[in-house]
Amino acid sequence: MRLMLLAALGGAVGSVARYLAVSTGAKLFGTAFPWGTFGVNVAGSFTIGVFMAMIIYWLGGSNEWRVLLVTGFLGGFTTFSAFSYELMQLVERQALIGAAGYAVGSVVISLLACFAGFALIKAIAA
Repeated sequence: MRLMLLAALGGAVGSVARYLAVSTGAKLFGTAFPWGTFGVNVAGSFTIGVFMAMIIYWLGGSNEWRVLLVTGFLGGFTTFSAFSYELMQLVERQALIGAAGYAVGSVVISLLACFAGFALIKAIAA
Protein backbone atom coordinates (compact mmCIF):
# COMPACT_ATOMS: atom_id res chain seq x y z
CA MET A 1 0.00 0.00 0.00
CA ARG A 2 2.88 2.37 0.79
CA LEU A 3 4.39 1.94 -2.68
CA MET A 4 1.01 2.52 -4.34
CA LEU A 5 0.63 5.78 -2.42
CA LEU A 6 4.13 6.87 -3.47
CA ALA A 7 3.30 6.04 -7.11
CA ALA A 8 0.02 7.96 -6.85
CA LEU A 9 1.68 11.00 -5.28
CA GLY A 10 4.47 11.07 -7.85
CA GLY A 11 1.99 10.48 -10.68
CA ALA A 12 -0.21 13.37 -9.58
CA VAL A 13 2.74 15.77 -9.50
CA GLY A 14 4.08 14.46 -12.81
CA SER A 15 0.72 14.81 -14.53
CA VAL A 16 0.35 18.40 -13.39
CA ALA A 17 3.92 19.13 -14.52
CA ARG A 18 3.13 17.63 -17.93
CA TYR A 19 -0.04 19.70 -18.26
CA LEU A 20 1.84 22.89 -17.39
CA ALA A 21 4.73 22.11 -19.76
CA VAL A 22 2.51 21.18 -22.71
CA SER A 23 0.15 24.13 -22.27
CA THR A 24 3.09 26.53 -21.87
CA GLY A 25 4.69 25.10 -25.02
CA ALA A 26 1.46 25.66 -26.94
CA LYS A 27 1.20 29.25 -25.69
CA LEU A 28 4.83 30.05 -26.50
CA PHE A 29 5.22 28.26 -29.82
CA GLY A 30 1.69 27.60 -31.10
CA THR A 31 0.07 24.30 -31.92
CA ALA A 32 1.34 23.62 -35.44
CA PHE A 33 3.96 21.27 -33.95
CA PRO A 34 3.66 19.57 -30.52
CA TRP A 35 6.69 21.34 -29.01
CA GLY A 36 5.40 20.95 -25.47
CA THR A 37 5.07 17.17 -25.77
CA PHE A 38 8.39 16.95 -27.58
CA GLY A 39 10.02 18.92 -24.77
CA VAL A 40 8.38 16.74 -22.13
CA ASN A 41 9.64 13.57 -23.83
CA VAL A 42 13.21 14.89 -24.07
CA ALA A 43 13.15 16.27 -20.53
CA GLY A 44 11.67 13.03 -19.19
CA SER A 45 14.32 10.98 -20.96
CA PHE A 46 17.08 13.11 -19.46
CA THR A 47 15.43 13.07 -16.04
CA ILE A 48 15.04 9.29 -15.90
CA GLY A 49 18.78 9.01 -16.47
CA VAL A 50 19.43 11.46 -13.64
CA PHE A 51 16.90 9.86 -11.27
CA MET A 52 18.04 6.28 -11.91
CA ALA A 53 21.72 7.20 -11.45
CA MET A 54 20.89 9.02 -8.20
CA ILE A 55 18.83 6.08 -6.95
CA ILE A 56 21.53 3.54 -7.86
CA TYR A 57 24.62 5.49 -6.77
CA TRP A 58 23.39 7.74 -3.95
CA LEU A 59 20.24 6.16 -2.54
CA GLY A 60 21.28 2.50 -2.38
CA GLY A 61 18.85 1.38 -5.07
CA SER A 62 15.87 2.45 -2.95
CA ASN A 63 12.65 0.95 -4.30
CA GLU A 64 10.64 3.71 -2.61
CA TRP A 65 12.50 6.50 -4.41
CA ARG A 66 12.26 4.58 -7.71
CA VAL A 67 8.50 4.18 -7.33
CA LEU A 68 7.98 7.83 -6.31
CA LEU A 69 10.24 9.45 -8.90
CA VAL A 70 10.37 7.04 -11.85
CA THR A 71 7.12 5.06 -11.80
CA GLY A 72 5.10 7.88 -10.27
CA PHE A 73 6.45 11.27 -11.30
CA LEU A 74 7.93 10.30 -14.66
CA GLY A 75 5.05 7.90 -15.34
CA GLY A 76 2.69 10.85 -15.00
CA PHE A 77 5.04 13.20 -16.82
CA THR A 78 5.95 10.93 -19.76
CA THR A 79 6.18 7.23 -20.50
CA PHE A 80 8.71 7.99 -23.20
CA SER A 81 11.29 8.25 -20.45
CA ALA A 82 10.85 4.58 -19.51
CA PHE A 83 11.24 3.59 -23.15
CA SER A 84 14.45 5.62 -23.38
CA TYR A 85 15.95 4.11 -20.22
CA GLU A 86 15.08 0.54 -21.21
CA LEU A 87 16.55 1.10 -24.67
CA MET A 88 19.70 2.50 -23.07
CA GLN A 89 19.97 -0.61 -20.89
CA LEU A 90 19.78 -2.86 -23.95
CA VAL A 91 22.50 -0.84 -25.68
CA GLU A 92 24.71 -0.92 -22.57
CA ARG A 93 24.34 -4.71 -22.45
CA GLN A 94 25.36 -4.69 -26.12
CA ALA A 95 22.07 -6.30 -27.10
CA LEU A 96 22.06 -4.18 -30.23
CA ILE A 97 19.66 -6.31 -32.28
CA GLY A 98 17.21 -6.33 -29.39
CA ALA A 99 17.68 -2.59 -28.92
CA ALA A 100 17.02 -1.88 -32.59
CA GLY A 101 13.97 -4.14 -32.59
CA TYR A 102 12.67 -2.50 -29.42
CA ALA A 103 13.19 1.02 -30.79
CA VAL A 104 11.72 0.46 -34.24
CA GLY A 105 9.03 -1.92 -33.01
CA SER A 106 7.89 0.37 -30.21
CA VAL A 107 7.56 3.38 -32.48
CA VAL A 108 6.05 1.62 -35.50
CA ILE A 109 3.73 -0.74 -33.62
CA SER A 110 2.60 1.99 -31.21
CA LEU A 111 1.79 4.29 -34.12
CA LEU A 112 -0.10 1.51 -35.90
CA ALA A 113 -1.99 0.74 -32.68
CA CYS A 114 -2.89 4.42 -32.29
CA PHE A 115 -4.19 4.59 -35.85
CA ALA A 116 -6.09 1.31 -35.38
CA GLY A 117 -7.73 2.47 -32.14
CA PHE A 118 -8.72 5.76 -33.70
CA ALA A 119 -10.08 4.04 -36.81
CA LEU A 120 -12.07 1.57 -34.69
CA ILE A 121 -13.88 4.26 -32.74
CA LYS A 122 -14.31 6.42 -35.87
CA ALA A 123 -15.96 3.42 -37.62
CA ILE A 124 -18.21 2.70 -34.64
CA ALA A 125 -19.18 6.38 -34.31
CA ALA A 126 -19.97 6.73 -38.03
